[in-house]
Amino acid sequence: MRHLASNRSPRERNLLAAPVPVPKVRLYVETPETQQSWFVNVGHVTEGGRRRTAPHAHPFYGQVIFVRIGKGVMNLEGSSVPFEGPCALLLPNECVHGLEYEIDVDRWVVTIEETYLKQVNTKLPEFMQLWTEPRVIPLSYDAEAPADFYGLIRRLEQEIRSKAAGHAVGTEAALTSLLLMLARGTRLDQIDQEGATRKAIRLADRFRELIHQHYRENLRLQHYASMMAVSPAQLRAACVAATGLSPTKLIHARLITEAKRNLIFGDMSIEQIAYGLGFIDTAYFTRFFRKEVGQSPSQFRLAARDHTHQAM
Repeated sequence: MRHLASNRSPRERNLLAAPVPVPKVRLYVETPETQQSWFVNVGHVTEGGRRRTAPHAHPFYGQVIFVRIGKGVMNLEGSSVPFEGPCALLLPNECVHGLEYEIDVDRWVVTIEETYLKQVNTKLPEFMQLWTEPRVIPLSYDAEAPADFYGLIRRLEQEIRSKAAGHAVGTEAALTSLLLMLARGTRLDQIDQEGATRKAIRLADRFRELIHQHYRENLRLQHYASMMAVSPAQLRAACVAATGLSPTKLIHARLITEAKRNLIFGDMSIEQIAYGLGFIDTAYFTRFFRKEVGQSPSQFRLAARDHTHQAM
């Protein structure tokens, strides 16, 4: 998609549309009081009454929230996704989300440091696929699944607290078992498993990192492929095998994600957002956004803000 054709200078573009900061929330395990390294943390929250957290992102780690009892709604980049326990909410690093829990929710929160999570994910291609997007994973597919998952959570918690020999190995084993159960309960079979080799998934993961760095620059697919020392055909095959999406669709998805964040969190005009993302004009950006989202940017902004006000 060639959407860059503006005569504006980089400085003018920066003045028009500075990046909108997404609220970042750090965990209590990162506070100075602990003064120790951590890779995995398990927290238990039992609350009476309704509770809501505004949309935010977690830097440097992913989360699995096990909703044992209760239900609610997760706000993912402006879209409302209902959930009901027993289920697991899987939130990748930097995923923008808000959570609204209803009365008497019992939940366990597993937080995994980003580098450690990547290390564990290399054990199985399905683990990498699991974290490609936020998910609500019902645990009602098997009568024993909720109790088994709860057992894994408690085992993981015990290993983290243990000072016994081999507790680090035990922690990794418990976390691996937990992720394996989530992978088996997720419809990853909808993606071409035969083609989704470890190499393809790693290639697609590298491509997503490059998109994150360069999505405003409107680079051609050939440019991305050259940076990765592969052919465009190899890149297309890897992306489709690992994610079910073409490289172009992945680029579009990143642009839409940033556009949504600007619309939800920022006060810039639609024109400013369009130029900030490299579009030639507002009309082109509006057509692109409507095609991908089903709403115009202004409609999406109004609906997202109405939802936020109603929830408060």
